[in-house]
Amino acid sequence: MKNRLMALVEEQAARKDKLKFDIGDTVEVYQRILEGQKERIQVFTGVVIAKRGEGMRESFTVRRIVQGEGVERIFPINSPKIAKIEVKRTGRVRRAKLYFLRKRVGKATRLRERRKGLAEMPGAAAKAAAEQAASS
Repeated sequence: MKNRLMALVEEQAARKDKLKFDIGDTVEVYQRILEGQKERIQVFTGVVIAKRGEGMRESFTVRRIVQGEGVERIFPINSPKIAKIEVKRTGRVRRAKLYFLRKRVGKATRLRERRKGLAEMPGAAAKAAAEQAASS
């Protein structure tokens, strides 16, 4: 069980917008970079191969291939430097850690697409209700 004081501090410092992504998803991580006095956004696109930790210590690892070389970065989820995370593809995986992708090259690194359920599709619930009403 966590210490109550630790839980209170973590609750105040945690992100207000919950980031929704899973292992195997291809994501774009928008990170704020400070160059002198200027701030810019840098995008890191890759596959989420691991998530670890809980609360303020939660982080995730993103892997991508740059010029034939594998590059992995670990991002803390609650970091203020992360502007946003966009999910580009959802991968269907059966493992919590995808470290086996490190040994694979080319097409062998592809993951199967996870099908969206009815609840995940925008406007799908309203469309299904309208179709059901029309058939009745």
